[in-house]
Amino acid sequence: MLPWRRLLRPLAVLTLAAAALVAPTGTAQAASAPSSGWNDWTCKPSAAHPRPVVLVHGTLGNSVDNWLGFAPYLVHRGYCVYSLDYGQIPGQSFFNGLGPIDRSAVQLGTFVDRVLASTGAAKTDIVGHSQGGMMPRQYLKSPGGAAKVNALVGLAPDNHGTTLSGLTQLLPYFPGAEDLISSATPGLADQIVGSPFVTQLNAGGDTVPGVAYTVITTKYDEVVTPYTSGFLSGPNVRNVVIQDLCALDFSEHVAIGLTDRIAWHEAANALDPAHAERTTCASVFQ
Repeated sequence: MLPWRRLLRPLAVLTLAAAALVAPTGTAQAASAPSSGWNDWTCKPSAAHPRPVVLVHGTLGNSVDNWLGFAPYLVHRGYCVYSLDYGQIPGQSFFNGLGPIDRSAVQLGTFVDRVLASTGAAKTDIVGHSQGGMMPRQYLKSPGGAAKVNALVGLAPDNHGTTLSGLTQLLPYFPGAEDLISSATPGLADQIVGSPFVTQLNAGGDTVPGVAYTVITTKYDEVVTPYTSGFLSGPNVRNVVIQDLCALDFSEHVAIGLTDRIAWHEAANALDPAHAERTTCASVFQ
């Protein structure tokens, strides 16, 4: 991919974040996902899939649009599936995932409690895209969080922060830019390589006992850079580069969550490792 094209996505992220600052004001509220089996609060987990799956969107995402493909994919396979909105900022109701990540982790915890109460399950599994694959780690490190989660699957997560294809390195040349981003969109600032949040999140180790971690990345990621920033270290961790499973998969940061059935197949394997099937290029048809 040409260098200028690799810059388009991170530039779009910063542009959308800036747009969020001047978007029409409104009351932030959770979107309602389609009711055809997804966010069905009457769903009871089966013996084959005893844990509900909570889907966590990324920065500037929401509980519906991020999962229009993957949620039905899991429902079709017999899972109880739920998604939430998090990270709202005052006076802005269109974009989510911009609030402080530690506060977003509290929102996730509240939602997990609701899912467990509704389904009667003892634990849930979490699948998140981008920030949604990283933010749950804050929840898992909070008191009681890990006891309620069996597995965390991250699709292109920025576990150790991102340089946004080098754009964050330009911030010192624009006086006041870092302060503006931190005050207006703290969730974005939290994800920059070396931020106080990223530093504290990874202090003392990447993982917590009792949780299985799977990281699924793409070497064509132009938002989480370097893509290896998503990798985790520790016991019970599996780091996957999607091109190692299918060299013909050219998915970048957004596509790996929205449309990539090869990544979805590998995520499904992580949710049910006892019945995992090898992921290959042919998995796009499964």
